Amino acid sequence: MHDVRAENSSRSLGAIFSDIADELKEFLNTRIQMIKAELHETLSAVTIALPLALLALILAGTGFLLITGAVVVIVASAFSGSAYAWFYAFVIVGFIWTALGGGAAFFAYNEFRSKAKFPKHTMEVLKADKLWIESEARTKYGRAA
Repeated sequence: MHDVRAENSSRSLGAIFSDIADELKEFLNTRIQMIKAELHETLSAVTIALPLALLALILAGTGFLLITGAVVVIVASAFSGSAYAWFYAFVIVGFIWTALGGGAAFFAYNEFRSKAKFPKHTMEVLKADKLWIESEARTKYGRAA
């Protein structure tokens, strides 16, 4: 340990700061590359999934409209004697679909709100790095003080 102190005392303050700056740059560059890699993986998954999701929405929307038409016909048949049978059927089915959609939107909103919006792995690494730096600073500078 004595040799390390002798070696450090022979180096100039500028050289020490230069080494610290280089290590900090390398550290930050590594973390930025990690974030870019995670975001790139996410983006590639989105570019594959987006056309499939659009096709699924179109097909599901068509199916939904057909099923809605069938439900409206069934409800209208319950009011077959009334001149407003179709009106009642559309209002009833529309109200049911709106209530179900509102419930789904509520659960979706809560799910989005509960999830993190930044890459989790990178944040965990950065937190671990912070703890490591703090412990190193206490170890190196705590003994010297």
